[in-house]
Amino acid sequence: MTLAEIFLMSIYYASAVFTVILISLVIIQKSLTTPLPVIKRHKQEKTYLDPNILKNIEFPSIEDEPTLDLSVIVPAYNEEERMPSMLDECLEYLEAKSKAENFTYEIIVVSDGSSDGTVALALKYSKRYTVEKVRVLELVENRGKGGAVRLGMLSARGRNLLFADADGATKFSDLDKLYDALNNINNSWKRDAVVIGSRAHLEQDAIATRSAFRTFLMYGFHFLVWLFAVRSLKDTQCGFKLLTRSAAKKLFTVMHVERWAFDVELLYLVEQLHIPVREVAVTWHEIDGSKLTPFWSWLQMGVDLFLIWFRYTIGAWEIVRTKPHTE
Repeated sequence: MTLAEIFLMSIYYASAVFTVILISLVIIQKSLTTPLPVIKRHKQEKTYLDPNILKNIEFPSIEDEPTLDLSVIVPAYNEEERMPSMLDECLEYLEAKSKAENFTYEIIVVSDGSSDGTVALALKYSKRYTVEKVRVLELVENRGKGGAVRLGMLSARGRNLLFADADGATKFSDLDKLYDALNNINNSWKRDAVVIGSRAHLEQDAIATRSAFRTFLMYGFHFLVWLFAVRSLKDTQCGFKLLTRSAAKKLFTVMHVERWAFDVELLYLVEQLHIPVREVAVTWHEIDGSKLTPFWSWLQMGVDLFLIWFRYTIGAWEIVRTKPHTE
């Protein structure tokens, strides 16, 4: 057998093995997942406590007509230490805005199975500002940041919906910048639009203070995001994103990912559905106490990025506009 024949045979067998592996992956992924997510919500997660009258009240639905200008969703997992400063800054801004502009709002703190005093802390704010302005959604078990944000969104009353990280890393008054960009797209909650806060302008400063390993992980993650999912936006992970009610309903009812990579799936769907989106530079500073561990978290997110692309590509997950079955 000549060298050329051996080479061709090697290519043939390698192709056969690759085809078998690919077909197996497709079969496995289609058997493990459903085209639309089944959004599970325990009975006790459908109500919030009014601490002033000690009564549980049922949350509204994103399917309902909006009754407020803005809903702020704050996902929180063991954030007893970091959340107070964020809520104080947020409420100071929203209270001033409401008095100056006849602006109405609510904050929904979603405790993602917290084991510390996160719920008790949030209920103090709810008691002080009343449940018309601050509500607490306590999840029975930890779902992940994406799962917490989703259930908060599905329980909101706002015409526009913002999710903001509980650590307060983003200057909350930069919401004005997001609103300006949103109004430049359209000024109706009935139409789709998304505006995301961005830290891309801070990247060079971050590189100067990070280790070479963390910088390598950052660039590697950005490349994987570009390769598998989102190509028109520079910063997918900033926890400061504003959506119209129409866009939030369309996106959060069909998203699958409930962990850290949910932002990427959200923006992947935004691009695939051609929803108008803008990226706005925000003031951001790093806060100690992050739940992410540099290597293993980025490794898991890398796997998630591939699976987002792969599952949508093979049709295991569907890109649709209808809502999924809810248990």
